[in-house]
Amino acid sequence: MSEFHELVKSFPKTREYVRDFFVYGFKTRNEFKHKSPRTYDNERRRLESWLHPFVRKDHLSKGANISLAIDSNLLDTNPLFRVWKTKSFTDNDIMLHFFLLDLLQGGARMTVEEMTDRLLSDYEAFFDIQTVRRKCNAYWKKGLLQKQKVGKAIVYSVDHSLILWIKSNECILDALGFFQLAGNLGIIGNELTDQFDYHNRTFRVKHSFFVHTLEDEILLQLLDVMNQKKSAQLEMKSSKRGMFNTAACVPLQIFISTRSGRRFLCGYVNKSRRFTCFRLDTIKSVAPLETAEEYEELQDKLNRNRGQLWGVSFQGRERHHVDKLTMTLQVLEPEELYIVDRLKREGRGGIVTKTAQNTYLYKTEVFDCNEMLPWIRTFTGRILSLECTAKSVERRFYQDLETMYQMYHIDGNK
Repeated sequence: MSEFHELVKSFPKTREYVRDFFVYGFKTRNEFKHKSPRTYDNERRRLESWLHPFVRKDHLSKGANISLAIDSNLLDTNPLFRVWKTKSFTDNDIMLHFFLLDLLQGGARMTVEEMTDRLLSDYEAFFDIQTVRRKCNAYWKKGLLQKQKVGKAIVYSVDHSLILWIKSNECILDALGFFQLAGNLGIIGNELTDQFDYHNRTFRVKHSFFVHTLEDEILLQLLDVMNQKKSAQLEMKSSKRGMFNTAACVPLQIFISTRSGRRFLCGYVNKSRRFTCFRLDTIKSVAPLETAEEYEELQDKLNRNRGQLWGVSFQGRERHHVDKLTMTLQVLEPEELYIVDRLKREGRGGIVTKTAQNTYLYKTEVFDCNEMLPWIRTFTGRILSLECTAKSVERRFYQDLETMYQMYHIDGNK
């Protein structure tokens, strides 16, 4: 029987379990159907090892369930960063890592051949020259080492410029302490502050979406593709059905919800010839494709269309180009004029008109009025009428009202 190891080989699998425990922390062991019980036990042990102060275990009749209880406004850093800091390695991997960095301290520059000889003479460690070359090239690609051609030889060195700059500008540590909580890819700020043993004692974020750091690897790959103005092949897993599918698109922009913090990739799908948004937490891998010659043109088109977006949907259920919605509200004047202010502030470009005493009309045109329903329901009790060119939206609104009347035993005709 294989032993349990705290380190991980497959981060995507671990990321999926951490997200399940964090977001859907009410499942018992038997309710995790997509993996074997042994896999569940291994991931649970890792989670308890990394995040034990935040793990909560509830005992139910059908078994115990594990969840994460994290209050972002009380913490100086994101505890989920710990998930990024574990990775499996062999004994030779870890030895070679520290030996190479030690050899190159003090500004030393060496060829692969010189390093291989020094590994044997200084540390009595024999490594094949090709192994050392592969490790040096891997670290060069990751930015840990510099690579330079001197004559016919290629030499490697450690780049200390960033560390020296931070040491000479220690106030930057406060900025990094803030960035690790407030920015995307906050793990970068956390890694740098850890190197200087800096603890954030200044900043707290009241509403921070810690779980979204698990998507940052995918986000970085998408930003790289966008920077190169290329198309990409996305592999996705449905959050509801658990089914895998693929899509080819031109990645154009990242949308972030100000309410939930959820992040979306907005891309142009050539097959359907329209813009589509994909949730970042459903994207499992990103593969760059060819350069998109029409990239600038698509960006301009997206910027024009954004004015008619309510959320992230570019297409209503009934395939109109845009949906038109009209809502009439009763607003008692002057004590309820704050409702009019809300319409203007939150209406995202809609037109608000006073049609009679205590009566106001709100009109808008968006791609998908179905996304408006949660906002529209906040005016329940003041809505006199609602009309929409997408009749499915109109029917759903009135059906929801009727359901509510039945739940509370209210006569809807009054």
